[in-house]
Amino acid sequence: MSVTIKSEHELEKMREAGRILGIVHDEMAKIIRPGISTMDINRKGEEVIRSFGCIPSFLNYNGYPASICVSVNDEVVHGIPSKKRILQEGDIVSLDAGVIYEGYHSDAARTHAVGQISEEDQFLIDVTKQSFFEGIKYAKAGNHLYDISKTIQNYAEANGFSIVRDLVGHGIGRNLHEEPQVPNFKPIGRGIKLRPGMTLAIEPMVNAGDYDVWVLEDDWTVVTTDSMKSAHYENTILITEGEPEILDENLSDLTVKRAIKQYCRINEGRQES
Repeated sequence: MSVTIKSEHELEKMREAGRILGIVHDEMAKIIRPGISTMDINRKGEEVIRSFGCIPSFLNYNGYPASICVSVNDEVVHGIPSKKRILQEGDIVSLDAGVIYEGYHSDAARTHAVGQISEEDQFLIDVTKQSFFEGIKYAKAGNHLYDISKTIQNYAEANGFSIVRDLVGHGIGRNLHEEPQVPNFKPIGRGIKLRPGMTLAIEPMVNAGDYDVWVLEDDWTVVTTDSMKSAHYENTILITEGEPEILDENLSDLTVKRAIKQYCRINEGRQES
């Protein structure tokens, strides 16, 4: 499958899918606390998605049995929600969700603290998020895809973490997974040249320990082999003639450049306090 260039009509639908997905993530974040089950989060996410008349991208995708991937601690991605999995004080939980609006997908992930967490775990979450913003500084027409990949890897590793190699980001549009694959590490070569109208789901998955992962017997849940924690951050972005546009975060009135500066200021304030 070749890389698709989206028309303005298609982008309008993807922007709306992204706007809705941003709300879904906001609503799920509000209920995260010790004592709730991962199924509670799934129910909330699906409820909000369907309240907009949308379809969950993940439900029954290749047989996945839920609407939201809920991954706790050493679970990297694709954790299956369960009534029996109860969040505990000090956990971290990654929520990966997708929305189909009028035939077009948006895809985004966030990692959250459950109650009070350690400084080390908060640093992991922060570095994972910032690695995304570092990477998309190079998500500009004329640059190459692996400019993004290399920057994400360099930032995560410079802060003492590792990048998962067995899972990557992807193109997105009418299909949840389209070409190209978007590694979070630097492969051989430069990758394709970026063009306006490309839509990409960029999703750093960062481990506190080694980058190796394996899949549990449920055939879905990916965990770290050393049982160290992992964090995940993802947005769907649009390549433009200038700065990239984030399609599924509440940044409609912000350029990416301003968003990056805003996030850096927030981090500086945390460090000072």
